[in-house]
Amino acid sequence: MKVEELAKRVARAKKSISLMSSQRKNEALRSIADSIDQNRKHILEGNIIDVDLSRKNGMPESIIDRLLLDNKRIDSMIDSINKIIELDDPIGKIDNGWTLPNGLRIMKVRVPIGAIGMIYEGRPNVTVDSAILCLKSGNTVLLKGSASAQNSNANLVDAIKSGLKKVKFDQNAVELIDDTSHKAVEEMIKMREYLDLVIPRGGKSLIDFVVQNATVPTLETGAGNCHIFVDESADFDMALKIIENAKVQRPGTCNAAEKVLIHQRIAGAFLPMLYNRLKALNVEMRGCEESLKIVPSMKKATDEDWSTEYLDLILGIKIVKDVDEAIDHIAKYGTKHSESIITNDYKNALKFTSEIDAAALYVNASTRFTDGGEFGFGSEIGISTQKFHARGPVGLNELTSYKYVIHGEGQIRS
Repeated sequence: MKVEELAKRVARAKKSISLMSSQRKNEALRSIADSIDQNRKHILEGNIIDVDLSRKNGMPESIIDRLLLDNKRIDSMIDSINKIIELDDPIGKIDNGWTLPNGLRIMKVRVPIGAIGMIYEGRPNVTVDSAILCLKSGNTVLLKGSASAQNSNANLVDAIKSGLKKVKFDQNAVELIDDTSHKAVEEMIKMREYLDLVIPRGGKSLIDFVVQNATVPTLETGAGNCHIFVDESADFDMALKIIENAKVQRPGTCNAAEKVLIHQRIAGAFLPMLYNRLKALNVEMRGCEESLKIVPSMKKATDEDWSTEYLDLILGIKIVKDVDEAIDHIAKYGTKHSESIITNDYKNALKFTSEIDAAALYVNASTRFTDGGEFGFGSEIGISTQKFHARGPVGLNELTSYKYVIHGEGQIRS
């Protein structure tokens, strides 16, 4: 089906969805969860096709991991749906209210954004997260996944629509573009007549293309060139555990650590420990000139490395003279996603969190926690790295806008 027709469908459905009661929306989500559970064999069959094709095309295993579905990950999808059901519905919530001297009573009320276009790469779970978060927040959604996950996404959307059909909920509230060409993205991001917001989620090139070419308002999510700064007062055991978790647990995610900055006063003692630990876990480390003096067997980092989001078992290492140089380096190369400091110095922790411009700042913790589920949002549609209108994990509340409702008793303006 043509992109425009699908966009029209979600646009037409948005009024009825915006007026749905919380009970009705939760009923639809329960039905979706049941349908995904009942259709897991069909979903996994589609995913096997996608994974096999991606491997044949030489896709790195860290990216294959983002694409891969199994019963555990489907269970996680269902668990996310159940958590979203339990969360309060933001629609109709009164954020604030006050009375003017002339007697007008003003209320600031939460409302849906409308028809949302979601463009994403690789991860089939985003299909489910986007659908359930949009429906619960009273929005409709037009999905555009990547060619590498097309069979997985199609089978998931079939299950979602089947669940909606069972409870007589408008199936046009969730649509998937089956055209995997770049042209489909170009069309979608210019459909201002039908879409109220476009959210790109994926690599830097995708996000940059959408932000630079869209005429539909855009919420930028994304690229995570995340840093961990090991301060001179850091606990070495803590730092090693945090860096290992942030780099190795799931290297293909946007909240994985890509660079480690080390205070020069501890580099001689700490860097060899870090190198030996990560080398045993197959991490390739690329170091600055000063770090190569300590561990000569490391690969030399290039200027390009400092701005690269690897999404792989690769880690950049730079030795810095103090917290100020670490902050300056992050300001130059960071993507305003997630940054962490490992320290026992309260002043340095405060300086780090006060001066760095990023969506999530950590003290003595892994960057891997930047996630809607971990933050208690149930799930998220992406990590916003901008300041308008949402920042950090984009959950239910971030998928709403607001309007002012004013009650009077015949007042007129003089």
